[in-house]
Amino acid sequence: MRPVLQGKLEGYEVELPPDLNMYGQVFEGKDEGQLALIDLRQGRREVSFGELRQMADQVAAGLHARGVVQGDRVGVLFGQDPWCAAGHLGAWKIGAISVPLFKLFQRAALESRIGDAQPKLVLTDAPQMVEGLAEAVRPEDLRGSEAEQARTGPETPAVLIYTSGTTGKPKGALHGHRILAGHLPGVEMSHDFLGQPGDVLWTPADWAWIGGLFDVLMPGLALGVPVVAGRGEKFSCENFAALVAEGGARNLFLPPTALRMLKAGGARMQGLRSVASGGEPLGAEMLAWGREALGVTINEFYGQTECNMVASSCAAAFAPRPGAIGKPAPGVELAVIDAAGQKTAGEGDIAVRRGAASMMLGYWQNPQATAEKYRGDWMLTGDRGVIEDGYVRFVGREDDVITSAGYRIGPAEIEDCLLTHPAVATCGVVGKPDDLRTEIVKAYVVLKGNADATHEELSEWVRDRLAAHCYPREVAFVDALPMTVTGKVIRGTLREMARKEAKA
Repeated sequence: MRPVLQGKLEGYEVELPPDLNMYGQVFEGKDEGQLALIDLRQGRREVSFGELRQMADQVAAGLHARGVVQGDRVGVLFGQDPWCAAGHLGAWKIGAISVPLFKLFQRAALESRIGDAQPKLVLTDAPQMVEGLAEAVRPEDLRGSEAEQARTGPETPAVLIYTSGTTGKPKGALHGHRILAGHLPGVEMSHDFLGQPGDVLWTPADWAWIGGLFDVLMPGLALGVPVVAGRGEKFSCENFAALVAEGGARNLFLPPTALRMLKAGGARMQGLRSVASGGEPLGAEMLAWGREALGVTINEFYGQTECNMVASSCAAAFAPRPGAIGKPAPGVELAVIDAAGQKTAGEGDIAVRRGAASMMLGYWQNPQATAEKYRGDWMLTGDRGVIEDGYVRFVGREDDVITSAGYRIGPAEIEDCLLTHPAVATCGVVGKPDDLRTEIVKAYVVLKGNADATHEELSEWVRDRLAAHCYPREVAFVDALPMTVTGKVIRGTLREMARKEAKA
């Protein structure tokens, strides 16, 4: 398909045909020999759209032969791997709901998500990770007669992506087949009208998250822009430069922490056409560094798992404003509203009007949480902001999300994990300001009676059960935590303590 914005921001409306399936959307109009993926995991291997379609069709046929039907969930547990793309596409072809799973998750994190989604099976190259939780299948081993494409529409459930768990356990945001169409305008904006001759996309963000899957992988495939697969074990200036050069990437999505690491390492880059970033505001200094060291104006964008890519900067169309996220993406009505759900000219809640194509259908099997996410016709992002001259300026968060190294981390899941340690009586987890990572995870812990535990022991406990990016980098042992009368930890007080410690 052609880029949807055609080089301009005015007059665009998202078109959602009654018959819509993301499998067909990705392969529509592609030549068999056209380059789809550049796989750098072991040398360099180019994957054409013809080969990718064969892989996706093999998945679809194999799932169908195993009794997977429309509406069934299928886990997809891969890193940046062509089979990750094929796994999602094959599931969507037969009307199944794909569930992205992160390879760095540990047992407890996988158990929580798999237990909630109840997938029929999990497609993975690491079956040992889900042993005892779900049936694991290597997609290349699937066999079956060719499966027909299911009849699906914009509202047909297609992908179940779990949130970071900012309040309570992670919730599954259920999206329809319209999600890809909803992402395209914002993605094109953030890359100064993505889809120009020679464009090649890459991100260090894992394809298990909405940022990797729907800000890079699937939009790139849909637009015919080759996507580089090769996340690397650890991000560094040296690995970054080598991977970009080998893959010929010209369009990068780099989380703010990756940009700060590049700046601190003195990185310089030539030949880039666009760099997009999202997660938190960059500020004037970082934008100036991007122009000088990377040769581009970094475009900031905004969104969340429930409704992504709703605002973006686009240096090719309008001047950036430091401290601002950008402007609403075409096809999205974004506003700042008051407590009554009315638009306000001052500071208020950043919200998106119902009907945005990238908006979730609802939380998986959780109608109460879905209802609480809305105020009238507006979906609340949980962030506070102001709209000035059409620019959206982020002010702060209403929830307790921790933004660390580009990840949005929910404290509740970490607290639950710490509470399973035999020495922990109670705990509270917050973000502590950090120059490199934006925030680090800090845990305040009350131990049981005469029990003993160390910082290293508790950090390792979380790392082994959730994920490496979740573990507390600091643990403070305290006699008591600030509590409400109903026994809930007052995280606001802990956040203030952490802020004071960071300034000291």
